[in-house]
Amino acid sequence: MGRVQGVFFRASAQHEAGKMNITGFVKNRPDGSVYIEAEGKKKDLSEFTAWCQKGTPMAEIVRVEITEDKLKNFKAFTVK
Repeated sequence: MGRVQGVFFRASAQHEAGKMNITGFVKNRPDGSVYIEAEGKKKDLSEFTAWCQKGTPMAEIVRVEITEDKLKNFKAFTVK
């Protein structure tokens, strides 16, 4: 949560996920937050989560919530 819309957060998340072999998606929510589902190796997910906690230079990240769910076997990381 925080100011993450209009600061290229989703496109940057897609770029970072690609570098880290993360699959899934990122999308804006109506409340102004961003929702991400991500799959990958534990180390890669840890690095991606760390990136999400700082985001782009103009992003203002207030909170990152992490939950685990069943694998969905995404083929790529997309922006919705």
